[in-house]
Amino acid sequence: MNGDLETRVLRKITLRIVPFIMALYLIAFIDRVNIGFAALTMNEDLGFSPTVFGIGAGIFFIGYFLFEVPSNLILNKVGARIWIARVMITWGLVSGAMAFIQGTTSFYTLRFLLGIAEAGFFPGIILYLSFWFPARRRAAVTAMFMAAAPIATAIGSPISGALLEMHGFLGLTGWQWMFLIEAVPAIVLGVVVLFYLTDRPEKANWLTTEERNWLVETMVKENAGKSKASHSVWSGLADRRVLALALVYFGTSAGLYTLGIWAPQIIKEFGLSSFQVGMLNSIPAIFAVVGMVLWARHSDKSGERTWHVVAACLLASAGLAFATGATTVFAVLAALTLVNIGISASKPPLWSMPTLFLSGPAAAAGIATINSIGNLGGFVGPSMIGWIKDVTGSFAGGLYFVAALLVVSAIVTLVLSRTASENGAKVASVQNR
Repeated sequence: MNGDLETRVLRKITLRIVPFIMALYLIAFIDRVNIGFAALTMNEDLGFSPTVFGIGAGIFFIGYFLFEVPSNLILNKVGARIWIARVMITWGLVSGAMAFIQGTTSFYTLRFLLGIAEAGFFPGIILYLSFWFPARRRAAVTAMFMAAAPIATAIGSPISGALLEMHGFLGLTGWQWMFLIEAVPAIVLGVVVLFYLTDRPEKANWLTTEERNWLVETMVKENAGKSKASHSVWSGLADRRVLALALVYFGTSAGLYTLGIWAPQIIKEFGLSSFQVGMLNSIPAIFAVVGMVLWARHSDKSGERTWHVVAACLLASAGLAFATGATTVFAVLAALTLVNIGISASKPPLWSMPTLFLSGPAAAAGIATINSIGNLGGFVGPSMIGWIKDVTGSFAGGLYFVAALLVVSAIVTLVLSRTASENGAKVASVQNR
């Protein structure tokens, strides 16, 4: 009977929550990386060099870094419904304002403000999922949520490419139209969040009393099994495992935003139109969605996390190395497909790790710390690629640099796993005495 109840509850909360938060993340990711498509014409219009563009695209993550932890702590205090709505509406307004940048200063300023506005969204959703789903189901659910990123690329790339073709309509450039039109869904969905999202299982009136009681009791028991030492805000910030996972996430973020920000320009080098670039850029993302979901299911089924992260990081690193020697658009697409699959597949098992040893305020602080520090890779990767492109005239050096960061991520994951295993063995030895 309990098995039937569990199945029914998990199916109901999955259908209620996951498609909606996927839609939110899809819009967030489009607004975060559509700068990569704007660059196809904006850089020439405004006279931006690869270095200027790389810094401006990446400076988003400085604002994100500074406000991530406070934002997630506020969410944990006031609830996801109000705070996620605030995040979405403000980032939609800033993203739309990108249409009116005039030069380097306004470009840097608005990208920085966009990072501040969006800070807290992603770790807030990861924390939110930990309120609703048992740990054994979290990688698969996280994969469904995070699949919105490659889906955003698959859907958003052709749309962004098409919007760039609106150049001259009502006196605006194509990239201005792109920013304005793609900002609207964030504002609209931000309002919808206020009426649709439920903060905690205790408030889920759309569950029956039996279903709600089972879910609340299940999550309380799971949290009670976690170490009390891993419950305070400070323990979430200072835990060495959190800092190690932040370093792992740093490499994967560098890879993710290298794709989001620079892939359109890499494909554009083969003399294609903006719309053609948009269509081709969507292909690797489609494969990434399938790879991410299958890999996360395998991770949940096997209960293994470490090697699922390591193998995915190494695949993405190999894809970046392959891209440096690609001489045809088909070879580039094949390389970008490997990178997309590797980066996307690494995320769900990685994000299943912190909530295994953190709960309460520590989980809010720890998840936000991993995301804020890790996302600095989104500044370092794109910025270094722009600078190296200016110096060498080629993307190769920058791609090798990001590939090396992914290898470091794989190594740190292995070290973290080995350390955890040794500590677990020591605890077992003491308990058996």
